[in-house]
Order: sequence, then structure tokens, then C-alpha cells
Amino acid sequence: MDQSKLQQHYSQQYNTELEEVRTAVLRMGGLVEQQLERALSALQHGDSSQGEVVVANDYQVNALDVDIDDRCTTIIARRQPTASDLRLVMTVIKTTADLERIGDEAKRVARMAIRLSASDHGRSLFLQLEHLGDQVREMLHGVLDAYARMDVDQAIKVAHQDKRVDAEYENVLRQAITYMMEDPRSIPLILDVIWSARALERIGDRCCNISEYVIYFVKGKDVRHTSLDQMEKEVNA
Repeated sequence: MDQSKLQQHYSQQYNTELEEVRTAVLRMGGLVEQQLERALSALQHGDSSQGEVVVANDYQVNALDVDIDDRCTTIIARRQPTASDLRLVMTVIKTTADLERIGDEAKRVARMAIRLSASDHGRSLFLQLEHLGDQVREMLHGVLDAYARMDVDQAIKVAHQDKRVDAEYENVLRQAITYMMEDPRSIPLILDVIWSARALERIGDRCCNISEYVIYFVKGKDVRHTSLDQMEKEVNA
């Protein structure tokens, strides 16, 4: 990130604390991205061992969440940050919360992959899940890039991508319902597919949240609960 976006202080230690907590989020983001990648691979290839690795490694995401929260609490208590410093700390806190939830959703996908790995039924739906997963993975990578560079334009691009994710999610649901109507015996399997799709759709929503936090830090404007058009107007105002 351009260092000009961070205030410089007489205390070099304070500068270091702010930069360290910001970069800790990127480490957490990298781990979450890896978790999602493995979960999607487990789903695509029917690899239960990959899914088990994701479930087993979720504690690492949780540990980073707790560590970053502790650091932010210490900064608030000791430094009493104001202006952009406070926005940075709040951005970090909110971003880590969403990353932790993305990690949970990746674990949920991994668990479904383990259950689905023994079945060859509904492979056409699995293909739809792969398309949805690819789009969500692109969103997560894009929003982490937006955070790393505090790039408002990239953040807005990610928000726009969520429309495609929502449309793909609805396609999966429609196909799943049709599949269950044609073969009621498939209902338990298809329900797992639906829950996996729902987890992926939620990851897209969490990525949108993070894009809003980036805009909040850079522009000082809270664009939550606004339309995309309104978000762009606020950014360009």
C-alpha cells in the first residue's frame, strides 16, 4: 500500500504497530484464500483428504483472528487513534471478522465435499458449483488485492462481481430443485450441494463487505447498505 495513505507519527513504534496490524490481515487473507482453494479442489475432484485438511486447519484462521483483535485492542487502549488511524484500526477489525467467517464457509464447503466425495450422482450440479466457486475465488483474490493497495476502484470492481455470483447461485438452486423433482431419492445429496452453493454465495457477500471497508478507510465514507450506483457516487463525490 502507498505509505502516504498512512499517517506518519513522531513515535516510530506507533507507525510500526499500525503497519504490522495491517499486514497481519494480509497474512490471514492468504491463509483464507488457501483454505478456499483447497475446499474447492476437494469439491471438484471428490478428494475427501483435501477437505479434511481444510477442516483441520481452520484453527489457524481463528488464531489469527484472535491475535489481530488483541493487537487492535492494544492500539486503541494505548494510542487512542483518531482520524485515518482510527479508520484503519476499524477497517482491520471488520475485515478480519469477515475473513474469519469466510474461513468458516470454506470449512463448510470442505465438509460437504467430504460427504459428496463418495457419490457420482448429480455431477452436472457439481460443474455448476465449480463455476460458482471460480467466481467467488476471483472475488476473494480481488478484494485482498484491493485491501493490500487500498484501491477504491478495485474495491468497486469486486462489488460489481457479486451480481454474477448471485446469478450463478440462483442457477444452481433452480437446477437443484429440478433434479430433486425428477429423482426424489437424490434429495439428501442435492441438499448438500445447495448448502455448498449457499456457503459460496455467502463468501461473495463477505468479499463485498471488505470492499466497503476499503472505501471507508480511503474515502472516510460509510457505504454499507447502499446500492452500487450510490456507492460509486459517494466515491466519486
